[in-house]
Amino acid sequence: MLQSGRVPERLTKASLVAVSHAIERAALAPAEDGPTVVVALFQRMPYFERESALYQRIAATAAVTVIGMVGPTPPALPQGTYGVLLDEAEPLAREWSVLVLTPRFGAALVARDRMEVEPTAATLEAGRLFDGGWSFRRDDALHEMVRLRGQLGDRLPRAALLVLDDVLGRARELPATPGEARGEAAIRLLVRRAERARNALDATRRPDEVSAQPAALLDDAAMRRWTGLDGITASGTLPVALVAVRVAEPAGAPERFGRRSAARETQAVLGALTAPLRPSDRAVRLAEHEYLLVLPSLSEDQGIEVAERVREGVAGLARSYPFVAFDVHAAVAVTARRPLPVADVRHALSWAVEQGVPLATVALEPAPAPAGVG
Repeated sequence: MLQSGRVPERLTKASLVAVSHAIERAALAPAEDGPTVVVALFQRMPYFERESALYQRIAATAAVTVIGMVGPTPPALPQGTYGVLLDEAEPLAREWSVLVLTPRFGAALVARDRMEVEPTAATLEAGRLFDGGWSFRRDDALHEMVRLRGQLGDRLPRAALLVLDDVLGRARELPATPGEARGEAAIRLLVRRAERARNALDATRRPDEVSAQPAALLDDAAMRRWTGLDGITASGTLPVALVAVRVAEPAGAPERFGRRSAARETQAVLGALTAPLRPSDRAVRLAEHEYLLVLPSLSEDQGIEVAERVREGVAGLARSYPFVAFDVHAAVAVTARRPLPVADVRHALSWAVEQGVPLATVALEPAPAPAGVG
């Protein structure tokens, strides 16, 4: 972490994007004190693709530009950049870092993915939470560059290492640019104001989606926005437990007991479905009597626990509606895929209904272990 002694901050993806862009623009500024080296870890290729044109410009002026990410070998990186493939299991796979260093200037962002979501986030992607910090102080950037040089050095060509080591050596010998603390204080003020303005705008645009109360069901369009299908997202980062639930009552119940009673029953069922949800969870109606619960950061065991609580809650409605016995089936899966594999979970739910299995689980793919439930 940054050596300045700061306590790690809890950062959202939205705030990290703003700081990353500021550091990247600093990398593009003319360096009058010597060569510039840039190292950026992007986690996954889709996140880098959005910034590819910018890094092409950075690589054209920087002495060395290193891009790290998890996944197969990228089809192409901007000319002049050095690509480093990260293994899914190594700690750097969960790191979002952007470092810029010259002999007398430096800026650094270092954040580690918590694989959790801010409860009031406007989207699942924008609300991803990280622990870390950022700095526009040369010695912080120097400290982090030395760390990544040690972790990535055996995966970089000798030509890149020679330039990188030259800049590190000169930065150790020269004083940093005066006035760093004042410049950083101004940048922090601007970032805080931008984040407050963005939060206020999100609350105005989608008050139903950013509410900390998860009781309301999302429609399909709202669900697409919240899961990030209308923006930049990537598989392999945030694990999500999916719980598909089908609630069926005896045939002819509305005709036997009246439409008004049926409407009350439906509201009671919705209450039982959403009662176990945390503020970061969402529920969506897939079809009549079929629902999907989207539970960020939960493990399979935790997803099963939620499904069981839903089943118990719906079964308990018989105390209020003694003439209506609800039949409840559920399917649970944990996934890091994007878009979310809803069709697979619904298929498992249909199987459970056909086989008379109250609760089915389906293994979609190995998912990252959740960092914990906040």
